[in-house]
Amino acid sequence: MGEFAFIDYVILVAYLLFILYIGIAVGKKEMKGKEFFKGDGTIPWWVTSVSLFATLLSPISFLSLAGNSYSGTWILWFAQLGLIIAVPMAIIFFLPVYRNLNLDTAYHYLEIRFDKRLRVISSALFIIYQIGRMSIIMYLPAIALAAVTGIRPLYIILFMGVIATIYSSFGGIKSVLWTDFIQGVVLIGGGVFALIVLIFAIDGGVGEIFNTGIANNKFFSEAIVFDPTFTRDSILLLIIGAGLSTGFSYISSQDMVQRYLTTNDIKQMNKMTIGNGVLSLSTATLFFFLGTALFVFYTQRMGANIPGGNSDLIFANFIVSELPVGISGLLIAALFAAGQSTLSTGLNSVATSWTLDIQQSIMPGLDDKRSTKIARFVSAIVGVFSILVAIILANSDISSAYEWFNGLMGLVLGIVGGTFALGVLTKKVNADGALVAFIATSIVAVYVSYFTDISLWAYSIINLISSFVFGYIFSVIMNKKSAAKKSKHPLTYYDLEK
Repeated sequence: MGEFAFIDYVILVAYLLFILYIGIAVGKKEMKGKEFFKGDGTIPWWVTSVSLFATLLSPISFLSLAGNSYSGTWILWFAQLGLIIAVPMAIIFFLPVYRNLNLDTAYHYLEIRFDKRLRVISSALFIIYQIGRMSIIMYLPAIALAAVTGIRPLYIILFMGVIATIYSSFGGIKSVLWTDFIQGVVLIGGGVFALIVLIFAIDGGVGEIFNTGIANNKFFSEAIVFDPTFTRDSILLLIIGAGLSTGFSYISSQDMVQRYLTTNDIKQMNKMTIGNGVLSLSTATLFFFLGTALFVFYTQRMGANIPGGNSDLIFANFIVSELPVGISGLLIAALFAAGQSTLSTGLNSVATSWTLDIQQSIMPGLDDKRSTKIARFVSAIVGVFSILVAIILANSDISSAYEWFNGLMGLVLGIVGGTFALGVLTKKVNADGALVAFIATSIVAVYVSYFTDISLWAYSIINLISSFVFGYIFSVIMNKKSAAKKSKHPLTYYDLEK
């Protein structure tokens, strides 16, 4: 036991090289055009389901879940129950529409339903946001892992970034999906192993975790059921707000929708979504319980003098300081896994979105060879750029401004989900109405976020309502015929029911 040892470094590097090998080996067949972007039809639904799970959650997510329950309560666990809204929403209303349209990207739907303007705008916003997100996903875990392992942030960023960039550029979506699957399994396995070690290290085991947790109000004792002002995080707000937010990711974010587009089988799509929902809820519960177990463990060891400071580091500190040599390397590798899976997904989705949504608008009629070459080039360039930005963040004081920018972009990008909902759940809204609604709702979202005290969990609710209100009003004012009424293809949920 003790600090990060030589054997831990060996295991960590070996794991990273193994992932690189798998990424290249899986994609060794020459992938061109649609195969590079959508796979070759051989990827099982359960691989894609784990990839969906790995895409949604970064290493900071897992560290913060354990940190939240360690230093506070389980109140944010109710956000995970939003999956009971997000999963049926995607399966019932949206995936059947996408399946029938043979989409190239998520934003291809917006062009079919409305026009090319919304496709290009939404794709461009997604690309800008995703580049920022990838830089932060390398920067924040690097700072956290550096604090507990002693490895310089520069090396951590380079390890994560370079390896993910190589196999993402080489093998396309197939390499990304299979490496995501392995990294998701490693992450879950690492969490389960750490919990087992904790249970055996705590006097009284599982029973004592519950007893001490309840005695110290570590679960749900202070939860508010509902706050009509939307300024406090209540149970209902967390469930509905997180449910809509996650649902928007399922239906409108290219990195998620791209996984659905690897198949035209609606049953496979549904299995992916349900599998991801079960995995996400189970794993989040695991890490919340880990945090409470860590609280009990340190309480038994140190009494009132349990470790304080940045609670997001408590799980990583436990891995390095309390687990045997070798095992520490495996679990730190699991945290690297979360970062690499999110990063590789981002690179592939950005390359796909740029090539098919924007480049083909500039250069119509691109053949498969040319589009694949462009996508590989974009993936590599974006990977290098994101690595450089992450290194700059790790060595400067501008990280807070950068996170503010990334938060703003994420907020505006959330409006895209409302636009997709307008497309699938209405027949009357037209292209001009949807475009003006997008702009108006973005203004409302920025105002609510930066000039009110409304909880961030209410943003998705406000975005959805604003999108529908503005969409209908401006469609009526502009009085143009909706594409949903002119198309022979089922562009809305209502078309499917006929």
